[in-house]
Amino acid sequence: MEKKDFEAWLDNISIAFLSLTDLQKNETLDHLISLSGAVQLRHLSNNLEILLKRDFLKLLPLELSFYLLKWLDPQTLLTCCLVSKQWNKVISACTEVWQTACKNLGWQIDDSVQDPLHWKNVYLKAILRMKQLKDHEAFETSSLIGHSARVYALYYKDGLLCTGSDDLSAKLWDVSTGQCIYGIQTHTCAAVKFDEQKLVTGSFDNTVACWEWSSGAKTQHFRGHTGAVFSVDYNDELDILVSGSADFTVKVWALSTGTCLNTLTGHTEWVTKVVLQKCKVKSLMHSPGDYILLSADKYEIKIWPIGREINCKCLRTLSVSEDRSISLQPRLHFDGKYIVCSSALGLYQWDFASYDILRVIKPPDFLNVSLLGFGEIFALLFDNRYLYIMDLRTEKLISRWPLPEYRKSKRGSSFLAGEMSWLNGLNGQNDTGLVFATSMPDHSIHLVLWKEHG
Repeated sequence: MEKKDFEAWLDNISIAFLSLTDLQKNETLDHLISLSGAVQLRHLSNNLEILLKRDFLKLLPLELSFYLLKWLDPQTLLTCCLVSKQWNKVISACTEVWQTACKNLGWQIDDSVQDPLHWKNVYLKAILRMKQLKDHEAFETSSLIGHSARVYALYYKDGLLCTGSDDLSAKLWDVSTGQCIYGIQTHTCAAVKFDEQKLVTGSFDNTVACWEWSSGAKTQHFRGHTGAVFSVDYNDELDILVSGSADFTVKVWALSTGTCLNTLTGHTEWVTKVVLQKCKVKSLMHSPGDYILLSADKYEIKIWPIGREINCKCLRTLSVSEDRSISLQPRLHFDGKYIVCSSALGLYQWDFASYDILRVIKPPDFLNVSLLGFGEIFALLFDNRYLYIMDLRTEKLISRWPLPEYRKSKRGSSFLAGEMSWLNGLNGQNDTGLVFATSMPDHSIHLVLWKEHG
């Protein structure tokens, strides 16, 4: 049949076919198929797949595809990525879906990242790290060996760990290499804090001292306490050092001269923790930018304004119970917005603007955990046997890590948390370095560190 005649015949057949009922159309197709040979049947098979299995993700506008994908869970989306290269490309570029999945895992989101394929890779990294935490495989351990007597005081900053010992020395360690950078002769240390140039120590001999790392020389000596000094803090900008002692007092000193500027009284127990911190919220008693001093004993946390007034008055006293059988744990968290401390009743979080208790987090009944670190997403806790990570959004423990028989301390200086930024949300870079350190009965220091990503 000539092409022109064929086209005319096809037009007539098409018009007639469209006028048929569905049943008649089906009978017509059945008849034509029965008359077809192998070539026609193969052609029919290939084209039916295209007609019947339409790739809606490919055909839809990208915005509509993203809207539909938001209704699927991340694991289903990962499976869908295997359908085709086109599906993988579209799904991988759905930024909002992967960002939400990362947030649900406790991951920080940097909205400035413009790469549309970035967040799927972040999610894959996040899901691996969270699986390691769940399976108790996210950490590793090591030890620092070098002291010859009890290590009591520990302080961590920027990858460096300072240790103070009864062997009358303080050492500065690089946590990543385990190497001792500095070792200087001191008095017996109950508390330490350092920066690049100096080391400040509180001692069982009732004094505070300032030392120069490079020479080991004592540059300042602070005398006045009548009991051991369990905690120190300082601020170079204010030229102030604060110390908490077993004599129930807090002293405020001029850091450069060693002069005692103020003695704060009111505690009825040993002052085991002092924290000097800039306020970040406004209230009737303070404004953002004001420096605030917190001091804690066995039962109370006191809040003081920092100034040179001789008759400095306590702004507020916080406690969790009038029952003296309930004592505060020695760790104290204060970031300028919230105060957090633990007791046998649970973790207490106060709003610093109002001093109201925001919440009390009660761990499982079989645990008596203490606070190490507290953030926006996670808290780091521990007891005699394990290190724990709690998801603060659900108040559930999501991971634990076994601890050795470390040396117990009622005043809390012989153990500490390491890097803290990950407590506000992991981001793929801040889950590195030191997690926890504690002194051991054999005078070594036991370290818990993040494992590298698998």
